[in-house]
Amino acid sequence: MTTSLGIVIVEPLGVVRAGIALIVEAEPDLNVVAQAASAEEALRALSKIRRSRLVVLVGLPIEDDARGRLMREIRERHPSHSVLAMAGDAAVADVSRALFAGADGFIDTSVGPEDLVAGIRTAAEHDLVLAGPNGRAIGEIANDIDRRRRAGTILTRREQEVLAAAADGLTAKEIGIRLGVRERTITTHLSKIYAKLGVRNRLGAVQFAERSGLGGS
Repeated sequence: MTTSLGIVIVEPLGVVRAGIALIVEAEPDLNVVAQAASAEEALRALSKIRRSRLVVLVGLPIEDDARGRLMREIRERHPSHSVLAMAGDAAVADVSRALFAGADGFIDTSVGPEDLVAGIRTAAEHDLVLAGPNGRAIGEIANDIDRRRRAGTILTRREQEVLAAAADGLTAKEIGIRLGVRERTITTHLSKIYAKLGVRNRLGAVQFAERSGLGGS
């Protein structure tokens, strides 16, 4: 007997959540084991499910910070699970941000049920899924991911925090207050950031941050 693949649906909109569940449950090898309307509900549900492999469908309407935290915690706590982001008409930046946070792929909810099911099965194998966006959008998403990975690789965590605060429009003094360090320390961090990113000034660094999804809140 083949064990069905467990699916967890995380989507704040009840009607959308119910519709996805109906599509999934129509497949003999797929089984909805939990549904959640928030990241907190999802993490509680996942902690109680005793399965070595799940596909977690995460709707992008979930608040950005909570969504990123959810995906990162799934990656850390349940590395064998797959995460598939979903949305309708999502911006390229939203899709690439979800992928960078740990999603195994993205499905536009405008696709047909068969494409949704195929995407779930592909994600279960930890293969990249991009269903729905047109070819140009896929190229933009790939470029965004490269920028994010570049920033995450070459900047330290503190430098990323400084860059995000700079993108919020804070002065060096204000950034220092936010992070609890001296203003001179912040100016030193900014100089290192400019050198690493190959930009000349704060404007160039902030523009890089915005393109890479490292911008302010």
